[in-house]
Amino acid sequence: MSTFGSAKWQGGIKDGKGTISTKSGALSDYPYGFSSRFEGKPGSNPEELIGAAHAACFTMALSLILGEAGLTADRMETRADVTLVKKDDGYAITAVHLSLTGKVPGADKATFEELASKAKAGCPVSKLLKADITLDVTLEG
Repeated sequence: MSTFGSAKWQGGIKDGKGTISTKSGALSDYPYGFSSRFEGKPGSNPEELIGAAHAACFTMALSLILGEAGLTADRMETRADVTLVKKDDGYAITAVHLSLTGKVPGADKATFEELASKAKAGCPVSKLLKADITLDVTLEG
């Protein structure tokens, strides 16, 4: 399987503007730039896209692992907080913290945490990132 995302850019780093697109069309010439990345202005940025991709990948991986254990989630929600820090040689993504809340009939907290840890380690996006990846799990009754 292969897919793609693309980006366009015009101008300098602070005054320039860019757009991002995805093969599926979910994003089509969506704006991004310095101000949306570092100043909280409207638009997207690479870190939030990585967070969304990681949350989606992890949650899908957990769904697979739950199924292998004979469990099916009624609902799972994952947030991936991505940390970008300035270092001597530029910027680096140093950490991703996954926060998972799920309702899984038949699962106890220990089992849910164990299976979520397996999904965190096995998800392809986790394997791609060199950042410290942490996880909090909440199982709802």
